[in-house]
Amino acid sequence: MAEFLDYFRKERLPHIWCPGCGHGTVTGALVRAIDRLGLDKNNIVLVSGIGCSSRAVGYLDFDTLHTTHGRAIAFATGVKLARPDLKVIVMTGDGDCAAIGGNHFIHAARRNIDITTIIMNNSIYGMTSGQYSPTTPHGMFATTAPYGNVEYEFDLCELAKAAGATYVARATSYHVTLLTDLIEQAIMNKGFSVVEAMTQCPTYFGRKNKIGGPVETLNWIKDRTVNVKAASSLPPEKLQGKMLIGELYKAERPEYTASYMEMSAKVQRTYNDNFKYKGGDRGCELNSD
Repeated sequence: MAEFLDYFRKERLPHIWCPGCGHGTVTGALVRAIDRLGLDKNNIVLVSGIGCSSRAVGYLDFDTLHTTHGRAIAFATGVKLARPDLKVIVMTGDGDCAAIGGNHFIHAARRNIDITTIIMNNSIYGMTSGQYSPTTPHGMFATTAPYGNVEYEFDLCELAKAAGATYVARATSYHVTLLTDLIEQAIMNKGFSVVEAMTQCPTYFGRKNKIGGPVETLNWIKDRTVNVKAASSLPPEKLQGKMLIGELYKAERPEYTASYMEMSAKVQRTYNDNFKYKGGDRGCELNSD
């Protein structure tokens, strides 16, 4: 096992996240999951888009891509197709993934491509001054929703499941042990895996909604969750307004990269069977057999 700090670019520290931000906690959970699995960091590629969450890859000593807004999964798809042997992990935010990147998200799930996507969901656009995002709860306040958000939020886990992801889970930056366990399982799943990490943004979400500072915002998130194992024994009224955390869905389905490579090999065999090469300038002739 490597030393914890060996996974970080120490020259890039300290980070620039706000005091009390939950993104550092999620980043730490990812590193612990990788360390527990004993994975060689030279066989891992981390990809991010734009936003507070996407800053994470800059601090991590792996092969990393910090890409354009909403396009992290598109870049990650290219990496995985070029090098199917690598573990490809996307670190993204609720705005980056579910708004401008929403189409990439659902189609990567539909394809079931072997990418692990960790969504740091703080229910707000933090980097650009607190605009509401696709996961800002209905009625909550943001700089672009000064009278309350009239839209209803995405349930990203239900969206991922419906689109075709084969591993879907959710935890919070409060439930760190659970989060680490879920990320570990997601990385080992052969297919498109999603772990939604509910994180606190005290600077914009907590302050704008008069929840309080980091501790109060973290507790607010914790109090809105119920573990999926406990939920099965609770009456409906106890689950009203709650988010389920834990492993929410797991299935087996052919993985996209493997299917693509199999098809490519089949096409190559068909081509070779139907054409015989004669070399030189004479090119090839159709095999009449």
